[in-house]
Amino acid sequence: MDRTRHYHLAQYEKSMPESMTLKEKLLKSKSLGYDFLEMSVDETDEKLARLDWSSEQICDLVAFMQENDYHIHSICLSALRKYCLGSHFEDNRARALEIVEKCVVLAYRLGVRYIQIPGYDVYYEESDELTERLFTENLKKAVDIAAAYGVVLAFETMEPEFMNNVKKAMKYVRLIDSPYLKVYPDSGNCTVAALRYNENIRDDYMTGKGHIIACHLKEVLNGQFRQVQFGKGQNDFRLTIQTMHDMGVRLFTTEYWAFNDEWEQRCHYAIKYFRTIMDEIYEAEN
Repeated sequence: MDRTRHYHLAQYEKSMPESMTLKEKLLKSKSLGYDFLEMSVDETDEKLARLDWSSEQICDLVAFMQENDYHIHSICLSALRKYCLGSHFEDNRARALEIVEKCVVLAYRLGVRYIQIPGYDVYYEESDELTERLFTENLKKAVDIAAAYGVVLAFETMEPEFMNNVKKAMKYVRLIDSPYLKVYPDSGNCTVAALRYNENIRDDYMTGKGHIIACHLKEVLNGQFRQVQFGKGQNDFRLTIQTMHDMGVRLFTTEYWAFNDEWEQRCHYAIKYFRTIMDEIYEAEN
């Protein structure tokens, strides 16, 4: 990590092949020139098993990160897509809260400062007034759990209408009114929402001023939310990054996925692409 920079850029774990171990991903991410790694806890059994790591496993990983001076800085808790806080089914909601609690404890023990949670009331069910009410009730419980450990939960803006921009995320941030609930926008999803509503994306970002903890940098094109090459889509990254800079945001994560043998070239391209923009914006005034 370059401690002279006035911002830091993390790499999303899934931009590297699943065949690599987490330790291998940490070392590779460091060699690529990133500052941190964002770890995934998705709905797969393999990733959910991380929530049940033993003390020995956690201590071993912490020691490895210390030894190599490279760290997991955030966790993307996309498991809450399957196990939703607003689910119609009580056992699903209970599982969601159990997952949140386990992830918060894991983050606390790993030294992770914030957990990105998806802005879904439900995903595999139909959204309605009940799911929104249940989501709000269980969100409050989830934030209380995080607050007890000093870990911040932060909304990712998602594809569905429920929470596809910062303005909608801020509705719940203000409702819960806790220092342990923030916004971690997906700039790609926000771009699609702004185009759909014919709104100014900078204005949307600014509704979260003082509450945005970091930003996902993801490319989109014509409703395609994944596997679009950076700089070849509709996301105005320079505008996004400049707006984040103006609001005091200093943490970013490149979000893309390894889907073929060219993953490493994509990693090199991504960091060069964003370092060029971010160095111009963040270092110009210093």
